[in-house]
Amino acid sequence: MVAAPIWISFLFILCTVYAITLFHYSNNKPTKITLLIIVWSIIQAILAYNEFYLDFESTPPRFAFVLLPTTLLIIFSLLPKQRKNIIENRNLKVSTWLHTLRLPVEIVLHQLFIYGFIPQLMTYDGRNFDIIMGITAPIIGLLLIKNFLPKKALLTWNIIGTFLICFILTNGILSAELPFQQFAFDQPNRGIAYFPFILLPATVVPLVLWTHITDIFKIVQDLKSS
Repeated sequence: MVAAPIWISFLFILCTVYAITLFHYSNNKPTKITLLIIVWSIIQAILAYNEFYLDFESTPPRFAFVLLPTTLLIIFSLLPKQRKNIIENRNLKVSTWLHTLRLPVEIVLHQLFIYGFIPQLMTYDGRNFDIIMGITAPIIGLLLIKNFLPKKALLTWNIIGTFLICFILTNGILSAELPFQQFAFDQPNRGIAYFPFILLPATVVPLVLWTHITDIFKIVQDLKSS
C-alpha cells in the first residue's frame, strides 16, 4: 500500500458531514441525537487516527467496538415507541437526498482500491452495486419534491437500496482481516481501519441503512392511511 492522496480523505469527510446534516434535517432536527452521532464519530476518528483498529489479532476483534453499538442502536430505534416518533417526524423529501452521498463514496472506495487499501469486490468494478443508488437518488429526490413519484415506487427503491447496502456491508466485513474472513485474502479490506475511513462503517453506513429502513416504515404507514 502507498499513501492515498489527501483529497480522498477530504472528500470522504465531506460525505460524512453531509450524511449527519441530512439526518438532522430529515428528522425534525433532533439536536441531542445529532450531537451523540457527532461525538461518536469523533471518538471513532480519534481511535482510528491512533491506529487502534490496526490491531487485527486482538480477541475479541477491536472492530466489534464499531459494529456492535451501531447495530444495537438501530435495533433499539426500531422498537414500536421509538419507531412511532421517527415516523411522525420524518421528512421523506429530505431523507431521500441523503442517499446522493453514495456516488462520491463509491469514488472514494474505488480510489482506496487503486492504492491497495480495500479489495476490488468493494468497488463498482467488483460486487458493489451501491453506485446505482447514488446515481438514482437525485432523480428520485427531484420527482419526490415535484410530487411526481408514487409512494409504491419510492417504497420499491428503498427496499432495493436496503438490500444493496446490506450486500456490500456483508462483503466488506467478510473481506476484512477478522477471524471469519472469507474473501480478498490477497488484498483485504484494511482501509476502513484507518482515519477517516473508519467513519464508513461507524457513521455513514449505519445512517444510510437506518434511513432506508425507517423510510420503509414511514411509506408503508402512509400507504395504509391513504
